[in-house]
Amino acid sequence: MRTPFVILGVLALLAGVVWILQGADVLLGSAMSGSTFWLGAGVVLALIGGGLLGLGVRSPAAKKAA
Repeated sequence: MRTPFVILGVLALLAGVVWILQGADVLLGSAMSGSTFWLGAGVVLALIGGGLLGLGVRSPAAKKAA
């Protein structure tokens, strides 16, 4: 496991989900609420976070014996 990738991936994924919910007007009370920009930015950030998380948890390829 590559811990930095996992940590950054989880943080980016969570932030992306919050932005998606704010952009979709589910989470109210901020200037980001109801803005389609933040909906799109949240989707992009969540995808990046998911990719980083996937890189962090996948097992490294087995090394060939020389």
